Amino acid sequence: MSVDLATVKRVARLARIAVSEDEANRMVGELNGILGFVEQLSEVNVDGVEAMTSVTPTAMKKRTDEVTDGSKAADIVANAPVTDHNFFLVPKVVE
Repeated sequence: MSVDLATVKRVARLARIAVSEDEANRMVGELNGILGFVEQLSEVNVDGVEAMTSVTPTAMKKRTDEVTDGSKAADIVANAPVTDHNFFLVPKVVE
């Protein structure tokens, strides 16, 4: 895939980037170079290569999954103007 001057100008307009004629001409070559590199990457055989999330192997830190009530109900409603048994009370709105 190659990029032409019209495509660069269209992308710049869509991105709302002001690009002069000289900058657009320079970007044509730069973008074509980037796309050429991406095409080279697609030629690499990656069969059997496991996907990585990091360059160093790490084990995820896990904690036990325990269900609790949080023990913070009073702290959560402390700044509410009106509460009842740790529930927020709001005015009834009927239109």
